[in-house]
Amino acid sequence: MRSYDLVKGIGAITRRSMLATALGAIAFGAVSFGQGAAQAAEKINIAALTFVSSSPLFIAKEKGYFADEGLDAEITFFRAAQPVAVAIASGDADFGVTAFTGGFFNLAGKGALKVIGAQLHEDPGYDGSAILASNAAYEAGLTSVDKLGGHSFALSQVGSSFHYMIGNVAEKAGVDIDSMELKPLQSVPNMIGALKSGQVDSMIIVPHIAKPLANAGAAHIIGWVKDYVPYQVGGLFTSTKNVEERRDVVEKFVRAYQKGVADYRAGLLATDADGKLIESDTTNEILEIVHKYVYADDPAEKAYPKIRNGAMFITEEGKLDVEDVKAQVKWYQERGYVSESADPDTFIDTSFIAPLGQ
Repeated sequence: MRSYDLVKGIGAITRRSMLATALGAIAFGAVSFGQGAAQAAEKINIAALTFVSSSPLFIAKEKGYFADEGLDAEITFFRAAQPVAVAIASGDADFGVTAFTGGFFNLAGKGALKVIGAQLHEDPGYDGSAILASNAAYEAGLTSVDKLGGHSFALSQVGSSFHYMIGNVAEKAGVDIDSMELKPLQSVPNMIGALKSGQVDSMIIVPHIAKPLANAGAAHIIGWVKDYVPYQVGGLFTSTKNVEERRDVVEKFVRAYQKGVADYRAGLLATDADGKLIESDTTNEILEIVHKYVYADDPAEKAYPKIRNGAMFITEEGKLDVEDVKAQVKWYQERGYVSESADPDTFIDTSFIAPLGQ
């Protein structure tokens, strides 16, 4: 081989080696970048109940809204509202959506929690929580809300949202709450079991549980909370530490949650010109998602009507009724369930979602 050809060959080999090295470096960089992006996803834990009212969370997770924001979201389920608040305050969970309770307001008043948005709302235009009587109590005469006096009533816990609702319902219905026997049973399943077996005479529960109980002949609906107490039932909240130290994560979570709320409203709260619920183009898609979490053991043909009937109202964009939350705090304080030092102005943070009316 001539020296020119030898040099040319060596040069070609060198160029090929350099190209291979460069391509390898690019490929390695791409893999490294991909791994880095995956590792960069912020892990968050969300505390919730397996209720239809938690649907925006399920939708945001299943439709990839959390992932789109760079969040690796895991949902942990509880059986009552108070433990959800405790999980956030203790740092075991990062975000929560559930009903407001006296215990929640006490934790928030001590600086542990921040309310940043809304969960469900009792609204006169939509079915909400139902007031139920056991079969035995109904047959004995408990056929309407104004007859609740002298009867037992199931709570999850003293100071729970159930306590707040029955207190206000009784007052509006002219019933002496002191004449009723309030029974804290620690969890929603315990409440349901006690009502079905006749161990308690009455309770209040969300519609996706109340309607199936009534339809199955296991209890009777004697009224609706919305007709007595239209109010902000629950909220979206996080820890004060998250707001102060991980504000960007909170903002990402809120954006994903709001997309879930929008899909929930479009799929399950769509109405016609007369205000009657209708099936929209996305209803079946949303039902399929929610079914993975609510009535998951039931076949779709059985679960979908329950979910549909249990879809309570959530405000647009998850906007919080701030004034109503303040009224709730005052109600609990007047009855000694919340410390007088608890100030809602210090734990309601409207910097992430504008409040209702704005």
